[in-house]
Amino acid sequence: MGNRSETPPGAAPFWLSLGLLPVALFAAINGGWALLLLPFSTWYLFTGLDYVVGLNTQNPDPDTAEPDLFWHRLITLIWTPVQLITVFGLMLYVLQSEHLHWIEEWALFAGLGILSGTIGITYAHELMHQKPKEERLMADILLASVLYSHFRSEHLLVHHRYVGTPRDPVTARYGEGFWRFFPRVLWQCYVSAFRAEKAMLARKGLPWHHKSNPFWKYWAMQAGFIALAALIGGWWGVFLFSVQAFWAVFQLELVNYVEHYGLTRKHLGGGKYEHVMPRHSWNAAHRASNWLLINLQRHSDHHYKPDRRYPLLQTYSADEAPQLPYGYPIMTLAALSPTIWRKVMNPRVRKWRKMYYPEITDWTANKNRLSPM
Repeated sequence: MGNRSETPPGAAPFWLSLGLLPVALFAAINGGWALLLLPFSTWYLFTGLDYVVGLNTQNPDPDTAEPDLFWHRLITLIWTPVQLITVFGLMLYVLQSEHLHWIEEWALFAGLGILSGTIGITYAHELMHQKPKEERLMADILLASVLYSHFRSEHLLVHHRYVGTPRDPVTARYGEGFWRFFPRVLWQCYVSAFRAEKAMLARKGLPWHHKSNPFWKYWAMQAGFIALAALIGGWWGVFLFSVQAFWAVFQLELVNYVEHYGLTRKHLGGGKYEHVMPRHSWNAAHRASNWLLINLQRHSDHHYKPDRRYPLLQTYSADEAPQLPYGYPIMTLAALSPTIWRKVMNPRVRKWRKMYYPEITDWTANKNRLSPM
C-alpha cells in the first residue's frame, strides 16, 4: 500500500468544487465562449493541476474518528441544496432574462450536467454508502435531480456484489468500446436494479408493488423535479432539465466504464467467484483530480472496504492494484475513442491477467469471460 500517515488530509482541497459555482453563474450571464468554462474547469483544469501537484501516495489512518472528519462530511451534505439552487436558479434566470439564444441555453445546461455528474453524482455515491439517514436522503435527492435514482439500488445491491462478474452490467467487458457500453448499461442497470429490489421484497413475502419498494420514492422524487422544471419554464424548462440530467448520467457512465474495464474476478465453480480485492478496480493516485472527485479514484480500496469514508480511502502500489496511467479526466476523454482506449488499456489488461491469474490461459472460456447479461 501507499505510505502511511497518521491523520487524514485536510478538508480544504475537497471544497474546491464550490469554486465552480461562480463559473456557472458567469457562463449563464455572458453566454458565448463563457459556456466552455464549465467543462474546461471541471475536467481539464484539474488535469493541469494533476500535472503540477503530482501523485498522492500517502494513506491516512483508517481508524480516524468521525468527529475528525466533520469538514470532510460537510461539503458532501451542503452540495445537495447548492446544486438544486444552481440548476433551478439559473433556469429561472435565463428563461426570464431571455438574453441567451436557445443553443446557448442548451449548452449551459449541458455544462451544468457535467457539474452535477462530476460533483453531484460523486457526492451522492459517497452519501449512499453511509449509515445516517440524512446522508442517504441527500444521495436520493441528488440522484433524482438527474433522473437516475435507481443508481442507488443498482450500485449497492448489484454492482458491489457482482463486480467483475457477468452479473454486473457496469463492469466494462474487455474490448467493449464506450459507445457500445453506454446504451447497454442505461437499460441493463435499470432492469437489474428493479430486479434486485423485487427479489428483496420477495424474500420478505411481499410483491414488487409494495409501498416499501424504493422505486415508488424514486419515481415520485423525479416527477417532482420534472414538475418544478415545468413550473419554471414549461416544456422548454423540462427539456433543459433533461439535458442537464442526460449529461450528468453520461459523465457517470464514462467513469463507470473506466473504473473496472476488463477486470474480472476468478470463477471458483458452482456460480461462485473469489472475494473482491483491490486488484479488481483500477486505481489512480493523482492528487488534484482526487480533490475534485473526493478520492473516487482510490477505487480499489472503495470496493475492498465500501463503508470507508472518502478521506480515509487507501491507495495501493502497482503490485497490489492495477494503475491508470492518468487520472479520470484524461482517461474518460480517451474512452470516447475506442481506438485510443484499446491502444492504451488493452495491453494493461493483458499484463494484469498475467500478473494475477497466470494459470488462466483461455480467457474466452465462458466461465472467465464477461459477456452481456
